[in-house]
Amino acid sequence: MHVLTNKPIGIFDSGYGGLTVFKSIAAALPQYDYIYLGDTARAPYGNRTFKVIHEYTWECVQWLFKQGCGLVILACNTASAKALRTIQQQDLQPAYPTQRVLGVIRPTAEVIGNYTSSKEIGVLGTRGTVNSESYLLEIEKFFPDVKVYQQACALWVPIIEAGEYDKPGADYFVQLYLDQLLAQSPGIDTVLLACTHYPLLQDKIQSHLPAGINVVAQGDIVAASLTDYLQRHPEIETGITCNGTKAFFTTSDDTADFDHHASLFFSAPVQSSFTPLK
Repeated sequence: MHVLTNKPIGIFDSGYGGLTVFKSIAAALPQYDYIYLGDTARAPYGNRTFKVIHEYTWECVQWLFKQGCGLVILACNTASAKALRTIQQQDLQPAYPTQRVLGVIRPTAEVIGNYTSSKEIGVLGTRGTVNSESYLLEIEKFFPDVKVYQQACALWVPIIEAGEYDKPGADYFVQLYLDQLLAQSPGIDTVLLACTHYPLLQDKIQSHLPAGINVVAQGDIVAASLTDYLQRHPEIETGITCNGTKAFFTTSDDTADFDHHASLFFSAPVQSSFTPLK
C-alpha cells in the first residue's frame, strides 16, 4: 500500500457518517491535507461493547498515525462515547505521546445549550451513544440548567446505509423515534442529531417535527471547534501539511460500493483505496 508522505489530519468513522463532519471541516479549513478512514468492514459500531469499540477504534487510530497523522478526529459519536477517553488517558502516552485524538461529543456539548430557549434538548443517537450517557454528562458540565432527553434510533443507520433515507418507507421510522422522544417532554425545542449519519435524514426529521423545533447537526460545530483548537495549539497546527489533498480509505475490499455511499455523505465524488489495517 502507498503510504502518504504528507502530514494530514486524520478523520475516522466506523463507516460513512463521519464524512458529513469531514465535509464541514474541509469547507472551513480547505488548506490542510486530510486522510479519511472508514472501518466499513466492521460497521456498525453502535451495538458493540465498550471493549470491542475501543479495540477497533484504537486500531484505526494507530493506522492513521502510521500514515503520518499527528491529529486524529473521531468523527463518530459511538467511538467518541466509548473509546475516546481510554485512548486519551491510557493509550496515547506510552506509544504516541505527541499525537492527539479528539472527538465530536465535547465540542457539541460546549455549544448546544445556546440553541435552546426552553432549556430542553432532545438527543437522537445510536443505542451505544445513548447508553453511554456521554451527552447527559457533558452537557451538564457546560449547561447545568438544561434538561436533556435521549432517544436511541436503532434502525436509522441501517436505513441510511441501505440508501433508503430519502424513500417513503423511512418516514414511518423517523416518526416512530421522534414520537418516542417528544413523549418524554412537550418542552423540547432543540433536537441534536448525535450521529453523523443522521444529517442525511435531516429534511425528513424536520418535516416530522412540530414547527419551532430546531434540528442541529454536528458538522459545522465540530469544524468551528477544530478551527479554534488549531489556533490555540500551534505546536499541532504547524505539523500539518497544507496541500489541500483528501485521501479516502476503507477496510472493505469493495471500494466501488464504499465510493457510491461515501459520495452521498460527502456531497462530492469519492475515490477510495482498500486497507486491511496491517
